[in-house]
Order: sequence, then C-alpha cells, then structure tokens
Amino acid sequence: MTLTTRPAGRADLNPLADLLCHAARGLAARDPALWPLVADPETEIRATLERQVAGEDTPLRQRWLLAEDGGELLGAVHSFLLPVPPIYAGALGSPGLILQDAALRPNAPEAARATLLAAAEADLAAAGARILLTASVAEGDWLSCHGAQGYHPLTLYLAKVGLAEMAVRPPVRSAAEGDVPAIVGLSATHRRIIADLHPRVWQTHEAADARFGGWMTRSLGLADRDMFVAGEGAVQGYAISQPITAMHVSAGHRIAGMGIIDDFYHAALEDPLCLGAGSDEAAALLRTAEAARQARGDGAVFVVCPAAWRSKIALLEHSGYRTALIWSIKILD
Repeated sequence: MTLTTRPAGRADLNPLADLLCHAARGLAARDPALWPLVADPETEIRATLERQVAGEDTPLRQRWLLAEDGGELLGAVHSFLLPVPPIYAGALGSPGLILQDAALRPNAPEAARATLLAAAEADLAAAGARILLTASVAEGDWLSCHGAQGYHPLTLYLAKVGLAEMAVRPPVRSAAEGDVPAIVGLSATHRRIIADLHPRVWQTHEAADARFGGWMTRSLGLADRDMFVAGEGAVQGYAISQPITAMHVSAGHRIAGMGIIDDFYHAALEDPLCLGAGSDEAAALLRTAEAARQARGDGAVFVVCPAAWRSKIALLEHSGYRTALIWSIKILD
C-alpha cells in the first residue's frame, strides 16, 4: 500500500461527498439528540463542498486534503487559517485549524489518519501557521491520533440538549448600554485568567478594552442574540447567547436549533481551580442565557470553556452540560 495526499478538486466532489455523508450518518446514529441530520444530507454536503473547494464558502484560506492508495479515496481532512480575534495580540500569527469533519473510509488503514494529519499540518505551516489547532467530537476516532501527534486540549465546547423555559428574574437581567463598562471590566478579568492558563496563545491586545467595549455596544443592537448581566448592585457576571456557527457543526447536520454561549463569566469563576462565592448566581445567569435560546426555538446550546478552567467546567457539568467538541493545540517552535 502506498499512501499519497493531495488537495481536493472539483473532480473529487462525488466521492468526497459520499465519504462525508457516511461519516455524518455515523455521528448522528451515535448521538442523534446532539448531532441530528438535515432532511437531505447528501444534497447539503455536496453543495457545501462545491463552495468550499471553489473557495466561495468563506474569505478565509481553507483546503480539503485527500488521502489515496492507487487513486482510491481513503480519507479527507479540512483546514482553515483563522484570523486572530481583535482582543488578542496574536504574537504567533494566525492559527491553523483542522476541523472535526475529517473522515476515513471504514476499511481504511489507521495509518491514513496520521498521514492526513501530517499533511494538513505541513500545509498550514507552509501558509504561515505556528499555532496548530485540531477539532474533534468528544470520544471521536481522531482524538487519540491528535494526542499521539503532540496535541493537548485547549478549549472545550460543552453542550446541553433539552433546554427549559425560564423567566428572567433578579439578580439576572437583560444587559443595557449602561452595563458596558462593567462588562468590559469583567471581560478584562476573564481575559487575564485565560492568558494565565495559556499565555503563549491568549496574549491580550493593548486595545482590547476599547475593542471589546465597542463590540458589546454593537452587540446590544444585534437581533440574533441576547445579553444578560447578574448581580445585586454591582454587575458580577455577563453572558451572551447567540446562534452557533457552521465552523462548529459539520455539513449534513442540522445547525438550526443550536445556540452557543461564547461569552460567559461571573466573579464566582475567578479562581480557575475552585468555585467561589456566588456560584448559584452564576448558574442562574447561565440558565437564563440557555432559556433565551430555548425561547428562540433552539433545543441545544454549547458553552465555550478553556480545558484548564476546572471551576467553570464543574459549574457547567453540574448544570447538565457534557463535553461535545474538543479543540487541541500544538505550537510549532
């Protein structure tokens, strides 16, 4: 057997779509509540691939790489070169992300997995990436391969299925423009904690407060999200719930009905190892953000959490969340 890798082209769309459809059906069968399929996954996957291979799906640099043996498709991997969020300094440049929609044929040799990962790493490194990220569904087949190649968990996406209705009650309330300075202050603490957990990655930009404050003011006027604050008197926490993005849900799976809470912080979480005073209020803030997605028709929600933030993970797991996606990291020195 001779394994080779190459970029995908238009002539590969049909076999690649068949491969990804088989993988999507397998994931949906394993966890149908969290990863349901769209009504016609074959058509959606084919249409998505046509845009991605043609470079029309996003302005970000992306690539599908294929593994073959004698012209037979064995597997595929999908990568992006991501922009650095504007609140971070990005000293190591734009990270490369290898997405969770990587797939192997059922009869493919295990060596094809490592070969594809190495090819994607080399491709992203050639594009200038020094930070490499991999995404995998929890307990997925790719996770052990990532670990064997030197990756370790950086960010967890914890999910909850079956959201309950809940009215907004004090000390939680909808955020207003007058809350933005307090939210910015809490965000600065949030960013410091994240930077302490992984300083080479999450270095704060010198203009982070101004940029974050501007984004919060703008977010208050966006119709697709809800913003909440918590605290009697002084604001102690904030949460923003919004629709999930296609980067977190592979083609063929139903993205409608899923939300994400990307910004969630409360003073009770300041110690990343142990929950502090006010954890009940933090949980109430979280439940309110969940309920806002339920009121918009969502049945599941994800919360972003650094893998080393034990107190936040404990709060989320106590609130009924479980790890659904794992982003792991390797830095090229």
